[in-house]
Amino acid sequence: MSADAAPFPVMSIAQCDTLMTAPGAKFEMEEKVINGIRLRTYKHAPQTLRDVVLNSKQWDFREYLVFEDERVSYGAHYKAVAHLARRLREDFGVQKGDRIAVVMRNYPQWAVGFWAALAIGAIATPLNSWWTGEELEYGLADSGAKVAIVDPEKLERIRDHLPKLTQLRTVLVARGGDDEADPRIVSLEKLIGSAKAWASLPDADIPAAEVGPEDDATIMYTSGTTGKPKGALATHRAIISNVFNGMACQSRHFVRQGQSPPVRDPLKDAPRIPLLAIPFFHATGAFSNLVPAIMNADKIVTMYKWDPGEALAIIAREKITMIGGVPAIAWQVLEHPDRDKFDLSSIQFVAYGGAPSAPELVATIKRRFPNGLASNGWGMTETCAASCVNFGKDYEVRPDSCGAAAPAMDFKIVGSNGATLGPNEVGELWVKGPNNCKAYWNKPEATAKTYIDGWVVTGDIGRIDQEGFVFLLDRAKDMLIRGGENIYCIEVESALYDHPAIMDAAVVGIPHKVLGEEVGAVVQVKPDMDVTADELRRFTAQKIAAFKVPVDIQIQREPLPRNANGKIMKSELRTRFAPRA
Repeated sequence: MSADAAPFPVMSIAQCDTLMTAPGAKFEMEEKVINGIRLRTYKHAPQTLRDVVLNSKQWDFREYLVFEDERVSYGAHYKAVAHLARRLREDFGVQKGDRIAVVMRNYPQWAVGFWAALAIGAIATPLNSWWTGEELEYGLADSGAKVAIVDPEKLERIRDHLPKLTQLRTVLVARGGDDEADPRIVSLEKLIGSAKAWASLPDADIPAAEVGPEDDATIMYTSGTTGKPKGALATHRAIISNVFNGMACQSRHFVRQGQSPPVRDPLKDAPRIPLLAIPFFHATGAFSNLVPAIMNADKIVTMYKWDPGEALAIIAREKITMIGGVPAIAWQVLEHPDRDKFDLSSIQFVAYGGAPSAPELVATIKRRFPNGLASNGWGMTETCAASCVNFGKDYEVRPDSCGAAAPAMDFKIVGSNGATLGPNEVGELWVKGPNNCKAYWNKPEATAKTYIDGWVVTGDIGRIDQEGFVFLLDRAKDMLIRGGENIYCIEVESALYDHPAIMDAAVVGIPHKVLGEEVGAVVQVKPDMDVTADELRRFTAQKIAAFKVPVDIQIQREPLPRNANGKIMKSELRTRFAPRA
């Protein structure tokens, strides 16, 4: 009987994991005690991200980054990283553990700044390039960044805030020039040249550095329930473990069908080519795309700004093999009116996560891309992105599940009394594994609430079935996700409360077919005042990033509904908003 004709699945998740992690296998496990916690780790994974970038030199002839007419090979990228790493060390005094902020669009310079920091043991600190100047000031100050690598747009956004950032010694401007008025502002091109010229740089070695797997590697900011973002601190091992989690979940799909997982030779086989429409500053963009690509000699194509019509032309021209990032992107490509005008036959994978997705999406993908495999995953900034992925046939069978835990991970559902619940019982999801971040930067109280004995308390409400598949039902944290962007309601509510006419405010998610959710608000105005929804939108736009501004604001005179404990009944408010297309 052929594998295609065999019953599915041919073995359980547990049996697959046992087979895939056996001695000598690619995903072989070894137990290690890390920060006092016993964890399963991937024995054959690279030790550090420094090792990863050093190893990339061997496929210098392959392309790594494509942005418009800029095509950067691995060899050119390595030269740029080596030269920038040396300048960071020698000219700007960057030492191990110093924070290097990267704040820009998905230009090739983003990757060079990220890898140069990691290569010398500094902590790469991506900041949300959608943030306002005030929000960026907070991120730069909170992280204590010594150097920031920005594009001209972000420089103008933070320029007025620079006098307050006394610890920020240098601002390197990619795709821009020096600033005679401020000696801290230096052109990145004067140090390493433009992206098109990196291949002509002299050969150089990355400076020596002592970097270990448990050393701090990145700070990725995630919004918090206090309204202030928290920096999730990840180690080199954690980020690399995320990559192996993703690869293991994909391999398990083939094993479940009775097939051998494909074995790729990065030096010989054709590269996978994702069209990356999500920002590098996301855990998904950096940890699930940028890092895996350099580990496997793949190519990443980026855009100045996501545009589904332009994306269709790029898919056809570059022979893109993977699209996705968040469900919104998949929907926009699938339903674009010009879709049939372009050759999209190169697409092999449609992968997404980070936002609620309709179960009908996987069926639509299968119908319109017969040769493509769909996948949906779950992860958090605090888990360095993916901890589970639902892939291929398993996803078709369980389209409302985000998958089963990766082999190195332990998942459990915890009840309100702190007890571990059984199969299909609903409670809060806790996850444990080598890819978890270790703490929130300089926030011990928040760390103690989220990181408990090696577990990350996710704040997501769900259940786990008998075979280990996770079904998420709601979020314990008061948060919504718009197109993959986390938006904490209290931050938007605080901006609304700042308006003198507002007495009470509540923010909820409005279901949206493409974006997952949009921001809705219900406000109570003071008896003697008036305000319009447009006025409130303009007011909040001055305080928070544009994607957080409510698209629909309902204004009322009567009090908002509250329960006996005084909490606003948001479940009732959500019913007031019709889903948006």
